[in-house]
Amino acid sequence: MVTASRVLILLGALTCAASAARAQYPQRREGFWLGLGLGYGSANITCDNCGSGSRMGGTTVFLKLGGTPSRNVRIGASFNAWTHEVGGTTEAIGNVTASLFYYPVTRSGFFVTGGLGFAGYNLNSSPEVNGSGWGFTTGAGYDIRVGRNLSLTPVVNYVYGALEDFGVPGIGTAHGWKQNYVDVGLGVTFH
Repeated sequence: MVTASRVLILLGALTCAASAARAQYPQRREGFWLGLGLGYGSANITCDNCGSGSRMGGTTVFLKLGGTPSRNVRIGASFNAWTHEVGGTTEAIGNVTASLFYYPVTRSGFFVTGGLGFAGYNLNSSPEVNGSGWGFTTGAGYDIRVGRNLSLTPVVNYVYGALEDFGVPGIGTAHGWKQNYVDVGLGVTFH
């Protein structure tokens, strides 16, 4: 299982190791790009008739891809998900969004991102529980160039979803379901 301290140690080590490579490979943004990664996240779920549970840690994954209309802007689609396993049951929340990635300084790898789209919930139980609604994702990251077309990309994201009413065993119909998680992760971006 991925823990927060392991992710932070890995991010620190890779950032230090990549500093020499960063000087060799300047920032370029053009054409198609693809990024994927893993991390650790802390999630919370609330609803009107079930209250708020405590935050739970879990593993996060992300996949993002798209095009580059300018040196400061990338557009595309993002998939962000958080999973947590308890007693053989897997709980998952996630978003699929149309996203914008903005680089305020052209020669820097720093970016901020935001996207709007769909959110989902799944509890792999018997019976299986599923919900969906709208969601958004926001965050920041840094592309650390380690090759001409390759970057290590540490990220921090906030993922939010507001789901429509759906059935939950033991509760009945969940009204006003809201879910969110904050994650720290490390990805690889292919430019």
